[in-house]
Amino acid sequence: MPADPLSETLFALADPTRRAILARLSTGEATVNELAEPFAMSLPAVSKHLKVLERAKLISRSRTAQWRPCRLEPEPLKAVDSWVGDYRKLWEHRLDRLEDYLATLQSTPDDTGDTP
Repeated sequence: MPADPLSETLFALADPTRRAILARLSTGEATVNELAEPFAMSLPAVSKHLKVLERAKLISRSRTAQWRPCRLEPEPLKAVDSWVGDYRKLWEHRLDRLEDYLATLQSTPDDTGDTP
């Protein structure tokens, strides 16, 4: 079981069903029945997915009489974005270097003395 918050979040995001649930919640609150509707699985199975998302603090549940909506909590996604952002910078730098190298190749004369 993951110990740190980023690992909890990544673990929760690893499952396509949980990602689909988060995508649905990004449009607004929904009940467990509403969230379960598009999936060919039992309500207990959906509830297990919701517990994983809740443990990762990606969703919260409130209670209004009999209505118990789930809501997206985007804060943990900021940590994922920050972590991925570090790698994005690395790849952007590498691609910039590749672009410079290719530009150098295009402007360098080939063996015949002609530029490409």
